[in-house]
Amino acid sequence: MKLERYELSVGSKLMAYKFVSKGPKGQITKLVRYTETNLENMYNLGFGDYNKETDNIDDEVITNNGDSQKVLNTVAATVRAFSAKYPDAKIFATGSTIARTRLYRIGITNNLSEIQKDFKVYGLKNDTWHKFKKGENYEAFLVERKK
Repeated sequence: MKLERYELSVGSKLMAYKFVSKGPKGQITKLVRYTETNLENMYNLGFGDYNKETDNIDDEVITNNGDSQKVLNTVAATVRAFSAKYPDAKIFATGSTIARTRLYRIGITNNLSEIQKDFKVYGLKNDTWHKFKKGENYEAFLVERKK
């Protein structure tokens, strides 16, 4: 299945990805950045609008550029690229708000059968990781490439 997504600009170590969202609000640069955590092979996926002044992610701004599905597909493409380079990586993600976490859950749910071909998917609930199930609410998500 080929999902519509934006073209990515990729950092040399595949730890950072930029792309441009295009819609009624104009062209908005987005940034996806993978950062190591204090747990072995665990990386945090950070995502949001690119703030040129700080060279960082603004994950609290609400863009509403009418292309949320294409943006999520593009972020998912970074997960594939990152995990291809770092196959032992476990990728942790959560939204900056409950609404964004819900949006991510919906995106995973809508593409779960395709995602599960290559990845194990987990959801965090009550401080415990569970195999991702449709219809469940989660506080965060974890994916790891199948071997």
